[in-house]
Amino acid sequence: MNFLALALQGKKVNFTKVIKMIDDMTANLKVEQQDDNDKKEYCNMQFDTADDKKKGLERSVSNLEKSIEKAKEGVATLAGEIKALEEGTIALDKSVAEATEQRKEENADYTELIASDAAAKELLGFAKNRLNKFYNPKLYKAPASAVLADVSAHNAGRVAPPPPPATAAAFSKKSEESNGVIAMIDTMIGDLTKEMTEAKATENNAQSDYEKTMTDSAEKRATDTKSLADKQKAKAEMAADMEANTEEKAATTKTLMATLEYIQSLHAECDWLIQYFEVRKEARTGEIDSLANAKAVLSGADFSLLETGHRSLRGA
Repeated sequence: MNFLALALQGKKVNFTKVIKMIDDMTANLKVEQQDDNDKKEYCNMQFDTADDKKKGLERSVSNLEKSIEKAKEGVATLAGEIKALEEGTIALDKSVAEATEQRKEENADYTELIASDAAAKELLGFAKNRLNKFYNPKLYKAPASAVLADVSAHNAGRVAPPPPPATAAAFSKKSEESNGVIAMIDTMIGDLTKEMTEAKATENNAQSDYEKTMTDSAEKRATDTKSLADKQKAKAEMAADMEANTEEKAATTKTLMATLEYIQSLHAECDWLIQYFEVRKEARTGEIDSLANAKAVLSGADFSLLETGHRSLRGA
């Protein structure tokens, strides 16, 4: 200001130092502006990078949450299916055991029935043969032991006495009665034979059904066992994936929190600069222009500006 005052008074003054000061101030203002420019560019770039990172992390967390939820549902579904297969296998084994026990009982009943009917048929055949001995000698079949006894008796000179004489009427009546009894025995033998035939057919069918049931049950058990193993493996893998995703989500969330904190620090560091950047730039530009004008004046370009400024300062 002293130099300027001397200049206004028309005295010779060396303005080299003032001009240098003006140049230094101008350079400082330009450096400050460049610093603001660099800082703004840095802030904008950091905001963009951090925002992109934040969005990516939020997207990752969201996707991980969906994967975890889907895995939870999958594990629950597989757990239900595994339980159903295990219960089904238990029920199947129980059914096989019951069918086997029932088959044993049926076979025992069949064996007993066949033995009983065979014994009954043998007894009825014996009775029929005894009747034939007296009423139908031609149809009579002597037992092997009886034949041997007759031969022995004949060789010993012992002859069995003939049957007592009977009247024709009495013989005829006895013959009719014996024929009726023999017919009834034949009917009974026929019924027993039919019953045995039907029982055998029933037994064969039951055995065939049982064998098919056992085959089908074995195939179903093998299929269910494989399915159970596959589902248990899938459940274990899904649970492992869910655990891994849960850990990854925790780590990603931690990184997201750090990113949000960094963005917050960027706001604290950059918001003021960005908000007042244009104002500061405009002010510096005005300052630089004013300094340039002052330098020009001091360099002898136009002292009239100083005169005008001096008069305005004096109220002229």
